[in-house]
Amino acid sequence: MEDQEGKYNIKAVSLMLGIQPGTLRAWERRYKMIAPVRNDSGHRLYTEEHIKLLRILLKKTNQGFTISQAVAMINQKPLYVETDAEQPIYQQQLVRLTEELLEAFIKFEEPKAQEVINTLFSIFTVEKVIFDVLSNVLVNMGRLWETGKANSSHIHFASMLIRSRIASIYYNHTANPLRPKAVTFCSPGEWHDIGLLIFSSFLRRQGLNVIDLGANIGADDLDQSLKIIQPKYLFISCTMEENIPPTIELINQLTEKFPSLRIGLGGSGFCTLKQVEKKQLSNIFVGQTIAEWEKWQM
Repeated sequence: MEDQEGKYNIKAVSLMLGIQPGTLRAWERRYKMIAPVRNDSGHRLYTEEHIKLLRILLKKTNQGFTISQAVAMINQKPLYVETDAEQPIYQQQLVRLTEELLEAFIKFEEPKAQEVINTLFSIFTVEKVIFDVLSNVLVNMGRLWETGKANSSHIHFASMLIRSRIASIYYNHTANPLRPKAVTFCSPGEWHDIGLLIFSSFLRRQGLNVIDLGANIGADDLDQSLKIIQPKYLFISCTMEENIPPTIELINQLTEKFPSLRIGLGGSGFCTLKQVEKKQLSNIFVGQTIAEWEKWQM
């Protein structure tokens, strides 16, 4: 009986499992897997049984399955337990498709590359495809270039196609004018915006009204844009260590001009900092993973 007793409010569940409250409500509405009890004030209360079920769903989505696939698994096999054979097969499929995509880029075969990416999105979650496949493929392309097995044309070809697919995800999620505004852009001296676009897509999928300004934005132009947009959040991407000092200087200037603006920093450039420097920026560094991004947003 204890497992059926409502114990946890939605905020507690969100903190416990790392699920955004909005995501949890959406799962309840769409898939009707969980029906929290209500207290006298009408607030949701979740039982131990609900927590167990949510942990199973999270495990499957973290492995790359979509939420609908995870729900289907549980419906077919109550209190779903993963078999030993499932994980290797799933991993093999991911590795095989990643290799096929890399080969298509090396051979300049766009139709094949698009076909592989379509297959990936039909099987795995958007986050899984972007982080575990597309991002890694770009890294591997860079390594091939370093060893002379690929040239700059290969890099540009792959980057253009991958950028277009991520951009389509961003634009297919229409900005919600009723939600807080978030401006994203690359720091001074940065030209590569794929990482920024990935983050902007994540924020828009979370429901924020995102305006992605891309790369090479002048300081005066940025000031004028912020006065027009009046965002709640400002996120800056920096991938190169040498661009960190001018980025910090820009942040100090923006903090003076727009004191109510909440500023966040992201990008691989900040990962190269010493621990002391990272600690100084910890309150504004949004991190590198989805879990860190969600935590910062909360």
